[in-house]
Amino acid sequence: MDLEGLVRDRVHVYYWEHDWNCATTTLRVLAELFELALEPQLLDAALGMHGAGGYRAQCGLVEGALMFIGVIGKAHGRSDQAVEAASYDFAERFEARFGALSCRELRPGGFTLDDPPHLCEALTRKAVRFDVEFLRGWLRGGPKSPKGG
Repeated sequence: MDLEGLVRDRVHVYYWEHDWNCATTTLRVLAELFELALEPQLLDAALGMHGAGGYRAQCGLVEGALMFIGVIGKAHGRSDQAVEAASYDFAERFEARFGALSCRELRPGGFTLDDPPHLCEALTRKAVRFDVEFLRGWLRGGPKSPKGG
């Protein structure tokens, strides 16, 4: 299955069959694609990372990817400083591509009391594909952020 098809299928299953939030879904899809096991405590930590527990702060799509940058970076022997620099670079690129880092700004149509569940499914698919491209480039030694590393 191609990347787009795999991401589409996994995001859909994780949202609709498991009802996981965007941060957890992002972490799990990336872990599957990069063949890395995730510790249960990491998944527990992601429980409230969907806009800060729904507060509409930093988007869980960003938070999950940032958490995974640390996981995969350390699995590939990257230094703490390199992980921090990659996180900066990721945030900068994500914001340039999607226009924001906050759930409040990224969520399609904003927030209403009668929002259907998993309104961000299409955005999640785009974000995870973006994450994969970013991670592949970083692991190959691609462009560095202004912070270095």
